This record gives sequence, structure tokens and C-alpha cells, in this order.
Amino acid sequence: DEVICDRLSHVYNYEGGGIGFNSGASVRLIEGDRGRFTFRDVEANILGGDSHLAHSSLVVVENTVNKGGGSIWDIGEIEKIRKVCKQNGLALHLDGARLFNALAETGESPADYGSLCDSVSICLSKGLGAPVGSVITGPREFIARAHRIRKVLGGGMRQAGYLAAAGIYALDHHITRLKKDHARAKALGKMLEKTAAVTEVLPVETNIVIFNLDTRIASPDLFLQKLAEKDVLAFPFGPSSVRFVTHLDFNDEHLEMTEKALKTLDF
Repeated sequence: DEVICDRLSHVYNYEGGGIGFNSGASVRLIEGDRGRFTFRDVEANILGGDSHLAHSSLVVVENTVNKGGGSIWDIGEIEKIRKVCKQNGLALHLDGARLFNALAETGESPADYGSLCDSVSICLSKGLGAPVGSVITGPREFIARAHRIRKVLGGGMRQAGYLAAAGIYALDHHITRLKKDHARAKALGKMLEKTAAVTEVLPVETNIVIFNLDTRIASPDLFLQKLAEKDVLAFPFGPSSVRFVTHLDFNDEHLEMTEKALKTLDF
């Protein structure tokens, strides 16, 4: 079988080759717009009917897109992708690790996505602030099969009530506050645009800020080392890029600290 996803997808880039290792499936990559593609892209990449070719069986969309700088999908496009999937017998999975960040901006509901996708995964940590926890949702038959596969892979949850309680609290209390993270991320983006070593800041839509450096001035490692000396920690995201992420524990005081650190960077 073959999985259709964008070249920036987390399932392709950051899960240890699990699509091939765990499922024995290959991957067909789409060159989208900051991780988002169209229904026509899906149509053009569906394989099947020829014994020489892999059989397309799954489309994965990621919302928001991590490597796309927290970019948000247009749900109308996902609706069109859903139609293509149904017409061709493909399943549609939403990697919704940061789905609630998207919903905080669009005003859509989780049910809007649940009605379109065969399965949806969400993360209760990250912006929602639970200490741990990712959840997969889908029809009962699908979840029963997922339990079986998890068991085969050696997984299992014991005494998980405390984690479930934390996740429920996050869903009850931390969704609406995500817009604060987004506002701080956008403020960081504006600060970075004024920083000498920064050549480009990807459009900031949610809580992820990805920016490129002028490597003649500073490599990501040097840039982050200088920031760490001022108690600001971040993450390298490629040979010339860095990622900032705002979250529950990053407040206005930290934003001011970061601004001062950026203004006083010396290379």
C-alpha cells in the first residue's frame, strides 16, 4: 500500500520511518503550500490497478502543519479531498496534533473535522498544556482494531486515569487561551523581522514561528547558543532555520525577555 501526504508531513519526516517499518507501506509525497495540498494533487497521485504499482490506500493531512510554520488548512479543501477519497476507496486521516490551534483561529468545531475524516489524532500536551497524551479517534470498529494493533506492538495503558483527567482538564479550560499563544507568536515574528541575522520569517498563523538565518552572520547553533546565554531556549530546524513555539508556560514576561535578548545579540 501507499500513503499520500505532503513532503513536510510529520508522519513522513519525524516518526522514524514508521510508515515503512510498522506498516510496510510506501509514501507518495506531494509538493504543497507549506504542507497543504489540493484535491487535484490527490487525484494526480492515486495509484492502483497495475500490479507494478503500489496501491494508494490512505491520505494524511496535518493541521496545523509543523514544518509549515503552524499553517492552517482550509476546511473546504479537506471536504474536496474527502470526496476524492470516497470515490477512490481511500481512507482519510487527520494528523491533528495542533488541531485546536487551527480551530482557535478559524472558529470551526472539532466535529467539523470528525465528520470528514476516517480517523483523527490530537495532542493534549503542546499548546493545551496537559503533561502528556495523544489520542486517536474514529468509529468503534476502527478503535477496536487500533487497540488490537497497539497490543501487537507491545503497547498498553495501565492506571491511566490521572493522565485522562489532565487531558480532560486541558480540553475544558485551555482551548480558548490558545489565541494568547498565537498573539505572542505573531509578536515574536515581528521582533525577528528586525533582527540582523534573520533573512526570512515564515508567515505566523498560530503558535509556531520558523525563521531563516543569514548563515554568513550566524549558524542556527551559534544563534541558539547566544540566546541560551540569555536564558532563551529554542530549536534548530534545518541547516539555516530555527523554530520558536509559544505555549502555556510562555507568558508576557518571557516575551519581553526574548525581545531584550534578540535586541542585544552580538555576533
